[in-house]
Amino acid sequence: MDKDKIDKKDHILDVAEKVFSDHGFDGASTRMISGEAGVNMAMLNYYFGSKEGLFLAVIDRKISSFHDILQNIGSDENLGPWQKVEQYIELYSERIITNNCFQKLIYHEMTMNRRTELADNIRSILMQNVNELRKIVKEGIDNGDFKKDTDVEMVTATLYGTKNYVVNMPMMTSTLFGIDIQDEKVLEEHFKPRMKSFMKNLLKSYLLN
Repeated sequence: MDKDKIDKKDHILDVAEKVFSDHGFDGASTRMISGEAGVNMAMLNYYFGSKEGLFLAVIDRKISSFHDILQNIGSDENLGPWQKVEQYIELYSERIITNNCFQKLIYHEMTMNRRTELADNIRSILMQNVNELRKIVKEGIDNGDFKKDTDVEMVTATLYGTKNYVVNMPMMTSTLFGIDIQDEKVLEEHFKPRMKSFMKNLLKSYLLN
């Protein structure tokens, strides 16, 4: 695919990500997205086939790029399991702040609890990155760096669940933290470093022998 086509495809995905985030999968339409992207429906259908295809492409683009980075961390023989967990926390915290639009999109769709092929595909894509953390923690247990009774799934849920609560329930958490969670600058300067520090201290005390 030549550069112009790649740029056009990325532009459509950028617009689609925002539209899906603002309106949800059900509320968005390919006509709405094509209009905001300034492309015709034929081009959109040529690249993505359907609204479902476009939605999955939006998710896959974000998740796949992050997955490659996480795989490199997991396979780095120069890093111990705890160093890998630290890097995972760093990268994950960066992602949830800089991609807040995408995070809202994901949270909205996953809380719908659909039992459809689309929902199954979304879960499969998301589980790629979840499983990279599980592999790292299991490696630490197997080689004795982490406690044998470590609950791998609860470690994963703690990291992801904390983010979901704070970022996706802003009316509650803004009051709890005393800051405006919906303000991007506040998220960047106050919440992100706080989450990194807390998660590292929490998981270090729980995981390490």
